[in-house]
Amino acid sequence: MKTNKKSMKTSFRSYALCLLFIPMAFTSCSDDDENPVPVDEEEVITTMTVTLTSSGNSTVTLQSQDLDGDGPNAPEITVSGNLAANATYSGSIELLNETETPAEDITEEVEEEDEEHQFFFSTGGSVTGATYSDQDGDGNPLGLSFELSTGEAGSGTLQITLRHEPKKPNDGTLADAGGETDIAQTFTVTVE
Repeated sequence: MKTNKKSMKTSFRSYALCLLFIPMAFTSCSDDDENPVPVDEEEVITTMTVTLTSSGNSTVTLQSQDLDGDGPNAPEITVSGNLAANATYSGSIELLNETETPAEDITEEVEEEDEEHQFFFSTGGSVTGATYSDQDGDGNPLGLSFELSTGEAGSGTLQITLRHEPKKPNDGTLADAGGETDIAQTFTVTVE
């Protein structure tokens, strides 16, 4: 009799374990990954180069380069020269990821995904304004090209922020746009 009870207990345990594992077999391999949603990750941008040209004035280049990314070192900021007073400059922005060899041109990505990006400009002092010269595919401002105005001689600032997936259209402010910041840099310039 004892052997029979022992055999029944062993059979019952085996049966119970099988019942536990059967649901796992059906749920562990589902078909819901047939059409995965693509992940649109933010770009890695190490270098922003802003080129400012104006008729009759020297071309000025502003650059922010942060080769260690989120590392402990601050970005290296360079300004190639002074801006002319009471002038209008045509501006263009180039973005690079220099953690890769050769460097990846992020500008192309921003152009291709223009509905998902927007530059925002904030000016101060003798830098009196910035306006968009380009648009995305939906007719909203993009900012890879822009016009920059200067006033009287003095010191000025130009802050450039690239937002990923901002609300479009927006009122032109970072607060209204939302989204994630891909890169932001403030340049201090001399206007003479």
